[in-house]
Amino acid sequence: MFYNRLLVDENDSKDPKELKQDLAELEFQLFRMQENIKEISKAKQVIGIDQTKDEKWVIVSAEDDGNQCKIMVNDCETPYNGQWDFALQAVYKDEDNIHIGDIKGPANKGYGSICINYLKDLARDQNIPYITGDIAERDWDHVDRLIYFYEKHDFRVELDNCDRSGEIIWFE
Repeated sequence: MFYNRLLVDENDSKDPKELKQDLAELEFQLFRMQENIKEISKAKQVIGIDQTKDEKWVIVSAEDDGNQCKIMVNDCETPYNGQWDFALQAVYKDEDNIHIGDIKGPANKGYGSICINYLKDLARDQNIPYITGDIAERDWDHVDRLIYFYEKHDFRVELDNCDRSGEIIWFE
């Protein structure tokens, strides 16, 4: 994706300075990625490298003890300091269900989509057909955004507007 931004065609209005800046940004992210992967892999399992919707590179790592799992994202613009930039926490309810407990981190960066896709891959790899989760009253101020997010990722969303609660269900 990022490489495509660097290519120039007859309809592209980027001047050479902009292209040089894009290339410098890419080189910096790749350098930071290399350094961050070294540090992250000392404590966590690196499970992937991905790009956000803004074409920023991120490192995806996981912790999984068989009872609970956490999928974490770290950007490649800042040095890794032992903390994740975004995390999805889940528990194995039984052999057929992973239940999302919490999602923490900034909104609208694409981190949530990256984590949910890796969680779905994890479920498929372990032959777990269901991923569930709850929508709590504390989420109600952004429930429309949650509905959009989960439906975009093929979850069924069931809401109880009276109780300000809900459930999400994904089935493979």
